[in-house]
Amino acid sequence: MLLRALEEKQFLPLGADQEVRSEFQLIAGTNRDLAGAVDLGGFREDLLARINLWTFRLPGLRERPEDIEPNLDYELEQYAQRTGNRVSISKDVREEFLAFAQTPAAKWSANFRDLNASVTRMSTLAGAGGRITKPILNAELDRLRAAWSSSSRRGAAIGDSPANSDAVLQTVFTAEQIAKIDPFDQAQLATVIETCRTSASLSEAGRQLFAVSRSKKKNTNDADRLRKYLARFGLTWQECRQER
Repeated sequence: MLLRALEEKQFLPLGADQEVRSEFQLIAGTNRDLAGAVDLGGFREDLLARINLWTFRLPGLRERPEDIEPNLDYELEQYAQRTGNRVSISKDVREEFLAFAQTPAAKWSANFRDLNASVTRMSTLAGAGGRITKPILNAELDRLRAAWSSSSRRGAAIGDSPANSDAVLQTVFTAEQIAKIDPFDQAQLATVIETCRTSASLSEAGRQLFAVSRSKKKNTNDADRLRKYLARFGLTWQECRQER
């Protein structure tokens, strides 16, 4: 029905017995790899071809650390408006929260939903007219680490499947190119690409990918190691972060 509305500008409204015509532009958003979903049979190829006129990648909160501080203030103000309780946060606690929020350990996998939930929990524990204290902050940071850790384990289990690795690779390679890569390298390369997409810089991605081996080197250059690894497959940092 959506495909026909897009192509012919006509559709049958729910409960109606006559078609109507509408001139419109469709703007759609997703957190899924639609090209991969097409290959796995989870999304219609003809519909994707019709809506895929312009594609823009919106960076997640983790890639925009400069947005965290103003949005911390925004979420505190929103909480005050919703509940009628204005909560403050001490300077040292604020600085510690912001410092943690910009480290690789802060996944922000749900983007602003994670930040909103975090501020809401801390504000609720502070009570009416209260202040977010160090114990409240410590408990919240422990909760976030635990939540993101379990999420990463679930993602790793999913990522182990060949179908998922193939879907990731198809965002940067053609089917012919993938066929020339050994299955072992495909699984490893898919993990590298996903890490690059969730990291703010080449160095940060390298630190995560070489977390064990880097500790055994006197001089570490994670960015250079990762750059050379990608070059083996004809890839650059920028290409990893831009889907076809």
